[in-house]
Amino acid sequence: MFNYHNKFFRSSSSSSNAETSSDTIFKYEQRGNIISSSYSGGSVLKGHLIGLVSDDGKIEMRYHQVNTKGELRTGICRSTPELLESGKIRLHEEWEWTSEGGGSGTSTLDEM
Repeated sequence: MFNYHNKFFRSSSSSSNAETSSDTIFKYEQRGNIISSSYSGGSVLKGHLIGLVSDDGKIEMRYHQVNTKGELRTGICRSTPELLESGKIRLHEEWEWTSEGGGSGTSTLDEM
């Protein structure tokens, strides 16, 4: 099982309709199969996510954030981990906005 506890991630790529960027830093915490994160940077003033980790390390999560325009945005995301040769984790994400404006996209997060 992948362990995400006390790991930091940075967005390395995102779809054009994403609000995260390489300036966005995520700090993950994990207790059993429950995962959470606080994140900020770039267009995101403050964000949180909560989710569940499966035995193979995949994450099913929900997120909410406030952007630099003062808008509250919400969404769902599914992350698939990749273990890199360095021993660090890369997360391949497929997400969808559930708040006004909608849309979906992909992102990649790399462990720092």
